[in-house]
Amino acid sequence: MKYVFGPVPSRRLGQSLGIDTIPHKTCNWNCVYCQLGRSKPMIGERREYIPQEDILAEVKETLASAKKDSIDWITFVGSGEPTLHSGIGWLIQEIKAFSDLPIAVITNGTLLFLPEVRDSLMQADAVLPSLDAGNADSYRRINRPLPKFTFERQVEGLIAFRQAYRGKLWVEVMLMDQINDSVSDLEEIASKLEAIKPDEIHIILPTRPPAETWVRPSGEEGLLRARAILGKIAKVVHPIEGSFDISGYESVVEAIVGIITRHPMSQEELEATLESQFPGKTKETLEKLEASGKAQAVERYGIRFWSASKAHYPDEARSQRSKV
Repeated sequence: MKYVFGPVPSRRLGQSLGIDTIPHKTCNWNCVYCQLGRSKPMIGERREYIPQEDILAEVKETLASAKKDSIDWITFVGSGEPTLHSGIGWLIQEIKAFSDLPIAVITNGTLLFLPEVRDSLMQADAVLPSLDAGNADSYRRINRPLPKFTFERQVEGLIAFRQAYRGKLWVEVMLMDQINDSVSDLEEIASKLEAIKPDEIHIILPTRPPAETWVRPSGEEGLLRARAILGKIAKVVHPIEGSFDISGYESVVEAIVGIITRHPMSQEELEATLESQFPGKTKETLEKLEASGKAQAVERYGIRFWSASKAHYPDEARSQRSKV
């Protein structure tokens, strides 16, 4: 499979079947916390990056062969910004025609200022956009967008989408230590969220390898502040352990690469997944993965993660608090 991966475990979406609509790191943001590394180059053009019929064919094939009750949600998410694919609305509509599974879209929300993008997501059951900053300066420091994607457009797009959208709007706030977790930072974010009126606010932490080595998850004190300031509809969403499905590929290595290209895995997660599905072959498989040249090991927080070899992560010397 090239465009469909998983299911992967999600605290909010159970076992989530991922759909990747764009090539690796096709994104108009270059977030300091991105688990897929830096965006090189950054891309802001909407078009049909991958033939929509090819994506749909993989979805149909995967769902036809999936075990009963093995998938809880179908999720548009992956290695960049999924709404940059101009056919995302068509894909949602076509999947709805043959599947009863709920559909979620995880997006940075930058394109919601465009009426055609808002319209394309109306049939989704849940949309999860981001709001990590409460002012333009913080937005540029954290999300590092292409210049035309301004903070004002970000907020205006989210407000306009909420006014028309009848599904679940869950806004994500990535909370980082000494970056956006102060009282003033959180009060500014809360002010914008009050205008957007999401159904829920999901406070998430950069627990997978962030692009920049100086990014750290907010501590318990920051989380307490965030819950108090963002209000009753805010909740902390911690990562979940679960089963990663690595079937449906020609080889185990290709299956792993298909997941870590969109969802880096810790050494512990990867070993547990391999041992549960291919007992006794973990060491051999990891050696093949390393020899394939398609994966790289990245260390963050003292944890070894596996990600795609084409992902761009700076080393410690080049990125010491070098905030852009």
